[in-house]
Amino acid sequence: MDFKVKWSGKSIDYTEEEINAVVNVMRTADPQTQGKYLNEFESAFSRYIGGQPCFGVTNATHALELIADLTGVKKGDEVIIPSHTYCASAIPFGRTGAKLVWADVDPDTFLVSLDSIKSLVNERTKVIVVVHLYGMIIPNIEEIVNFAKSKNILVVEDCAQSLGAKLNSKVCGTFGDYGAYSFHGQKNITTLGEGGVITLKDESQAKKIPGIRHNGHAPFLNKIEYWIPAMSNVDLDIDGIWPHNFSLTEAQAALGTVLLGRLDTLTNNRRERAKKFRESLVDFPELKFQKITNENSHSHHLLVAKFQGKESGKSRDAFLSLLSKKYKVQAIVQYYPLNRYDLFKKMGFGEANCPNADSFFDNMVSFPFHITMSESDFDYMIDSIQKALIELRG
Repeated sequence: MDFKVKWSGKSIDYTEEEINAVVNVMRTADPQTQGKYLNEFESAFSRYIGGQPCFGVTNATHALELIADLTGVKKGDEVIIPSHTYCASAIPFGRTGAKLVWADVDPDTFLVSLDSIKSLVNERTKVIVVVHLYGMIIPNIEEIVNFAKSKNILVVEDCAQSLGAKLNSKVCGTFGDYGAYSFHGQKNITTLGEGGVITLKDESQAKKIPGIRHNGHAPFLNKIEYWIPAMSNVDLDIDGIWPHNFSLTEAQAALGTVLLGRLDTLTNNRRERAKKFRESLVDFPELKFQKITNENSHSHHLLVAKFQGKESGKSRDAFLSLLSKKYKVQAIVQYYPLNRYDLFKKMGFGEANCPNADSFFDNMVSFPFHITMSESDFDYMIDSIQKALIELRG
């Protein structure tokens, strides 16, 4: 289908400064991975989030893979994860052999519910994964963390979509024990289509990350000459856990450092657009948006709503059909409940009691919201949505 307003896989346009940063690395960097640009980026990212140790990796999924290893969860343990999130929030923990337990969402924020988490915790619960989905920090994240601490449970923050969001002056990913960030091509900033960062509070665990991130590389402690016994040793940083190779390139790291300089500006631009969009549809109760109690806590990675068609007697699918076929606006549906996927069913995790997540997903709409969309296309999309909703009313 030919769309006037398409769903885009490109989140931003790079500036000349950002392009030149990559070109400079191409011309001068030696080595092209695990070098000075990675160190500079990790330092810059650490400063941005308030000083916690940070490590660049290939993507947020790999950040979560490392976190899963660091938590030490294993077969017999349980990990609580929202049923409504992207599959990468869960797969790294499923790989450990632990049992995945699906939590429900809050009906107003569409984010994981503390009440649901509390109902699922037992003596086998070792980790709670919270996802700041759509760009918004979970409003009661501090309550969730305090509850988890009282039960000696680790909290992992999936911040793949929320970089740029702050709550009570704290950056997403710094409330719990671990945080994972993404620079995928659709995220609010992107390092050439992929990239990620892992952060954590435990300094002793932080020392293990360079090794488990890069094939267990470690210096020989009994060097005779620089070439004897060899360039480097390969060792275990976590007993019984094989290392990975999740290294961010120097070009990506250099780009990331420059992009951090305009992250807040990009985030503010997204907030202004989201505000305009929501205000333009305030007279249309058919669309229920996320409840936002703190403007700075939302980076507006995506723009979603729950379709409520009681007034018109029409369904979400009728709305999407009209919007796409008549007005050529490519709104989509995202984040199939994880327990419904074939993958999780086949792995034994097909059961969930998540009525709020089911209700939201079965009626959710995600509108095109890339920052590269022109103002004229953005205005056209708003106008088209208004017309489509009025037409559905009959």
